[in-house]
Formats: sequence, C-alpha cells, structure tokens
Amino acid sequence: MSRAFEDFPVGRRLVSGVQKISAQEIVDFARRYDPQPFHLTSDPGENLLGGLAASGWQTAAISMRLFIDTMQVNGGIIGRAIDELRWPKPVHPEDVLRVEIEILEARLSQSKPGYGLIRYRSLTLDQDDKVVQSFIAFAILPTRSRAPTLH
Repeated sequence: MSRAFEDFPVGRRLVSGVQKISAQEIVDFARRYDPQPFHLTSDPGENLLGGLAASGWQTAAISMRLFIDTMQVNGGIIGRAIDELRWPKPVHPEDVLRVEIEILEARLSQSKPGYGLIRYRSLTLDQDDKVVQSFIAFAILPTRSRAPTLH
C-alpha cells in the first residue's frame, strides 16, 4: 500500500505496529549517542529514572520508524517542525512501544505544487498505555499526482 497527502484528512487516526526495546539496544545507542549513566547502568538506586532507561532520542528514533512504517508514503515525508516534544515517562528494557497519530490540519502547499502539509499529534505509548513521548509536528508529503509509483 502506498499513501499520499489525500489519505490524511483532518481527524484521521492511525496506530502503528509495535516494537520491543532490549537492554542491549539501550546501552548500544547510549554508548554511541548519549553516554549518560542512566542510559548505561541498570542499578535503579543510581539514577532518577528507576534503572536502565532509553535516551529520549532513542525513543524518538524508534517512534520515527514506527511512524514511517505506519504512514506508508511513497516518496517520503519531510519534517518541517516539532513542537512540545515531551518524554513524560522513561522507556525501560523490554518495554513494547507503539505510536498513535492524529491528523490535526491538512492543506495543499501554496509554494510547492504537488505537495500537501499536515500537522499531526504523535503519541508513543508503552505496553501499559502510558505515554512515553508526545509532540505535535508539521510535515510535507507528496499528493497523489506527485507521488512516485512503485514498480
């Protein structure tokens, strides 16, 4: 399935598949990109996050993958802005994440014919339905007339 701007009217809601995160993935990401103690140790007494916890940026990366897989826009989605990015709850090893998307605004681009703009709310939730990340974003994506076809 390939989608385009026209498939995302205001009010549309989408729910992604799920992805489980492992302790090893958390540590590997932290060593490479965010080497802080709460992303490298599993002792809950040593940090405010209650043990080993994923970097918020790792949560964002996982959420991005789930978002792209869910949206299925041939030709890609270009992020233009993110507002109100929050990580209200830490992500721990073996948490299972999913993304819920709600389209808040949708309009054709005036300056880029063949493209539309959407503003959407993205929530990343864990297996207990607790929000671990939230934001509102603005993105540009091709309209059906502009979207490349897959062969």
